[in-house]
Amino acid sequence: MSSSVPPTPTTAASARPHFTPLVCIVDFHHARGPEVEKWFGAEPEGFDPAVEYDWGLLPFMALSDGAHALTEDFSYFTLLKPAEDGGAGTSLFGISCTRQMDASLLLNRPAEVTRSTVQKAVVVIADSPQYFGMLRERLSVVTKAWFAQRVFTDVEILKRFQESLADEKERGVMNEDEDRDQYLGLSLRELVREFKWQTLVLLKCCLLQPKMLFFGTRCERLCLTQFSLVSLIPGLLRNLQDSAGPELNNYEQNLQQPTSLRTSDRNSLLAYMGLPLQIFPKGSLFGPYTPLQQLDILADFGTKSYIVGSTNSLLLQQKDRYSDILINLDEGTINITSTSLKAALQLSTPDRRWIDFITQNVNDTWDEANPGRPKTMGYVGSEEFIRVQFEEYLLSLISSVKYHNHLAKHANNPRMLLPYIEGDPSTDFGSDFVEAWSKTENYRIWNSHTDSHLFDIVEPKHPCAGGLTIEDVQRRITQQVQDMHWDEKLAQGKEALGRNLAAGKEKASNIFNKLYADMEAIREAQRKKAEEARIEQEKAASQQQAEHRGGSPDLTASKTTQNSQAAAQSVGSKAGAFVNSWATWAGEKRRKAWGGGSSTPPTPITVSPPESSNGGGGGWTSGWVKNKNRQSQMSTRSATSVDGMLEKETKTEARSPTHSRLPEEKQPLAAAGNRGSVAGSSISEESLFDSPVATRQSRPLSQESVILEDQEPGGIDGVVSSSVSKEKKSGPMNGKGPLVVKVAKDEGSDDEGIQEAQKTPLPSRVAADEAAKAQSAWER
Repeated sequence: MSSSVPPTPTTAASARPHFTPLVCIVDFHHARGPEVEKWFGAEPEGFDPAVEYDWGLLPFMALSDGAHALTEDFSYFTLLKPAEDGGAGTSLFGISCTRQMDASLLLNRPAEVTRSTVQKAVVVIADSPQYFGMLRERLSVVTKAWFAQRVFTDVEILKRFQESLADEKERGVMNEDEDRDQYLGLSLRELVREFKWQTLVLLKCCLLQPKMLFFGTRCERLCLTQFSLVSLIPGLLRNLQDSAGPELNNYEQNLQQPTSLRTSDRNSLLAYMGLPLQIFPKGSLFGPYTPLQQLDILADFGTKSYIVGSTNSLLLQQKDRYSDILINLDEGTINITSTSLKAALQLSTPDRRWIDFITQNVNDTWDEANPGRPKTMGYVGSEEFIRVQFEEYLLSLISSVKYHNHLAKHANNPRMLLPYIEGDPSTDFGSDFVEAWSKTENYRIWNSHTDSHLFDIVEPKHPCAGGLTIEDVQRRITQQVQDMHWDEKLAQGKEALGRNLAAGKEKASNIFNKLYADMEAIREAQRKKAEEARIEQEKAASQQQAEHRGGSPDLTASKTTQNSQAAAQSVGSKAGAFVNSWATWAGEKRRKAWGGGSSTPPTPITVSPPESSNGGGGGWTSGWVKNKNRQSQMSTRSATSVDGMLEKETKTEARSPTHSRLPEEKQPLAAAGNRGSVAGSSISEESLFDSPVATRQSRPLSQESVILEDQEPGGIDGVVSSSVSKEKKSGPMNGKGPLVVKVAKDEGSDDEGIQEAQKTPLPSRVAADEAAKAQSAWER
């Protein structure tokens, strides 16, 4: 296949000396440290390449710092094979698989094994890292099988492994696809996912050839990150023969400028455009894993640039001395210590737009279960997609720089300029970067071995050329938010705010629900109260209407409570009994006064003395009518007084005049009550209804009260004073003289106390009253 391809800038197959892969065992001795224990494939027998080629640092490269903390780890490194037999020196590449196991599991524990664990590494040394992806899987299986034997003296499996590698080399299996790039095990998707837009910064930094230092505690991840970055330059993995030492310069010495081009052949196109860009020329070094013992090489005056990695944190303390840019994989940070380098690595707007496009495609197709391939299983976002994008970017960069040089050379000749290109397209890649790159060794080699009119093959234009747009600003802001993890912080803040809002909403809802329930309860209570008041008003109004229409007093009595009715009935029964007994006694006295008479029992009515004592104007009839009127008035006042007492006892609020009405059976009680009040005094219920001769309590009279014959006795009849001062009778009981009753206030009485005094029986006074009436009638 290689014979059909035009000459390329490199002659790796012819210039590189034949080298048979070697296998060795590196053991960690408890006293001497790491050392090479045994070689496989070294000829003649007993030949020690570590001694012959001065690989004294091989054991330290194979057993990396921190490998004891892992069950299995891999290390990648470079070895310098010096010139021999007239041949030039070259670079060799090693890969080691380190494992450890418990010493107690060994079937035959040697005496030199004094520690609790046994740590060993199986190392494969080849002349190209092109197949390390496939070789890594095979080495892992072989090393695991050898440890599973639990007898390290049995190395037959390792011997056969080396023989298989040598056989493939002899048959040319590894050389068949020499012009093809093998990237098994190198994940660009993870690189872009981790560094995002800074991936382009790292690539442009490689082209500027500074001192790049990678740091990470995982050796395999540390090494593969560097290999992935180097593989972004098309064809570079096949041309690393000068990367092991700063004194090697085989690439440039064997480089030839291509004279023909086949645009249908990718390798021919890349070779004609001057790719790969040799970033490890003379004075440069590539050490994926570099132990501390190799620091003197880094500090050597002849070492101008390098890309190295270390797992020892001591190197971080001297980062300013050993690096222009430090990439910390554990923290995911990039620290540029050189001011000029920082200015040159500032991405332009088209650069940022281009790398953001790739980053977005990777993020959109990311699969946590399998980071190496898109979750859509499509082309966009895949490893090949990313490599094609970077290849296009580099070709555009080369073409634009060539046109930039052409513009500078023919600035005064407009006819030499391309009509469809406006201005200088190299400014889209960054003017500072182009200027810094033009001062590097890889630029010098490329520019001197390529045609000056490469822009006729590839259009000199940035893949994402154009001014700043709103989409760029939005993309830039989104990317910065992601880089600063604002989305995660905002998500946490939003979640906390959501919880607080939910809790506050629930509390507020409970408060409003309770308030609403209280308001509803108050409203319901007011409604019930208003309804009861309305019902009471309707009842009162209906009763008033019934009374105005001449309704029965029973309607008014029904207004009182059950307790009032019971009390009224009791009072009525007592009053009726008293009045009947008094009427019987009065009838007997009247018959006696008239000298006998009809035996018909008298009508139980209340009588009063005549209004005047002159005996004229009315006689018996007039006096009887007046007495009837007086009796009606007194009954009304008495009923009002009794009803007042009943209403006070029942605590009712009714104040209607209709409440003064009493049934007919209670009218004698009212009359008696009226007769029993003098000067505002009232008859108590107890003294009024016990018996006709019962005693009663009254407030003492403030002045003497004298009733003459011509005076109206309605207000004194039936009243018993606390003491009788004097009683005069003028004349016989014939009515000619006035009947004088003098009631004086007892000086020793008390308004609040109750005194027992002599009481005039009520029937005697009534009889005298009746006699006076009879006498008056007789005279007339």
